[in-house]
Amino acid sequence: MSASRRSGATDELGPEGSEPEREGPAGSDLLAALLDGMDAALCAFDADGVVTHWNREAERILGWTAEEAVGRAGFAGWAVRSADAEEVEARLMSAMDAPGRQVNEFALLTKDGRRVLVRTQSAAVRGPGREPAGVYCAFSEVHAQIDLERSIALSEALLEDAGWGVVLVDADLRPAVVNAYAARALGAGRTSVLGRPLGELLAQGVEELESALTHVLAEGAPPAPAEMWVTVRTPEGERRRCWRSGFVRLSSPLAEEPVPLGVGWLFQDVTEARQGEQEASLLRFRTQQLHRAARAAAECENPAEAVTVHLDFALAGFADHAVIDRVAEGGTDTDRVRLVRIAETPSGAPGPCRLDGRAGLPVLYADGHPALQCVERAGTVRAGAGSLKGDAAREWASARQWPQGTVHALCTVLRSRGRTLGAVTFLRTSHRTAFERADAMYAEDVAAHIATALDLAALLPEEG
Repeated sequence: MSASRRSGATDELGPEGSEPEREGPAGSDLLAALLDGMDAALCAFDADGVVTHWNREAERILGWTAEEAVGRAGFAGWAVRSADAEEVEARLMSAMDAPGRQVNEFALLTKDGRRVLVRTQSAAVRGPGREPAGVYCAFSEVHAQIDLERSIALSEALLEDAGWGVVLVDADLRPAVVNAYAARALGAGRTSVLGRPLGELLAQGVEELESALTHVLAEGAPPAPAEMWVTVRTPEGERRRCWRSGFVRLSSPLAEEPVPLGVGWLFQDVTEARQGEQEASLLRFRTQQLHRAARAAAECENPAEAVTVHLDFALAGFADHAVIDRVAEGGTDTDRVRLVRIAETPSGAPGPCRLDGRAGLPVLYADGHPALQCVERAGTVRAGAGSLKGDAAREWASARQWPQGTVHALCTVLRSRGRTLGAVTFLRTSHRTAFERADAMYAEDVAAHIATALDLAALLPEEG
């Protein structure tokens, strides 16, 4: 039995006197062969609702063979539940009187009794006089269609409404698709970043990112997300950001062997959270350093040694060098403040802070020197070489009598019991960042401990 019911009709003769056509496949057999070769499930009904055609894909989905399906009156009693049969038949056969295609969803029964939700497209079959002669129906399992629709909806949602960045990177490691979040994070428009090398978008961190993308293309996705610090080039300038990134390898679903199409890169900006964690960790460390310094200073018999102990503990992870200058005798009563160096850290080689004294001679600071400013203002002063490089930066440090390589300075006043005792200056070289507000607060805490130790040591000018 073919996929359609044989009609049993013979071919009509041609014009009088002509020979009959040579035998060939009957029209119904040819139609059945065509229907069986299609990927869609197809069935047809005559005007009375009797099944006339049933192809192999319909057999695969429902399990009923063409021999079992063709000739039955509708789906009642075998392909649908009895309670649903009347409604299903009415909706299917209504296509004979309706223009165009009718789309419906039905729950059909398989041969083994399972229910399968299918989506149907039905249309009328017209006779020679354009009168309704039946209905043909194409159907497919809804879950396959729903899976496709969900995939499309997910893709559109990721590229439009997602609260994280989505970038599809091609095999050449260039963005092919970018969603709105990612475009904002990269500081550019969604179309302007397409096809551009990542090195044009990122000033720092591009090597680590490209290495991760290359690994995913070759080996597949890593087992866990990775956090990457990058510097993004934007029209407003460079921005340092931390992105928590995940990667998936994209392969063509149409090829028998996986063909890499690129990498799906999903990321979220976690800069504020990570900076908060770093600041909290730094605060804990500095608090512990102050506590350790206080305990170590308490063991010093000479209060002057306690000054250097506090400075040594303060430098750890904070600055490269430090100097302490005290106000010379009469230094606050004259028109110009004079400072005498009493302690400094070695600048040529590592080692602990040492007392200096320099025979009690004032340090030759020029007018406007940051150390003089902080004493005059009884506050904290920050200074930096700015954009100066090379010889210009060395001359900037030398003019202020700071060690070679210094590019950042933080001067904090030393006060105890309402008196200004001097200033402590913390210095950083070019491998560190500039001093910030949190650094100034820490320096003030250190200065308070040093001032107390100086006060206890009673370091008068004549003892210098």
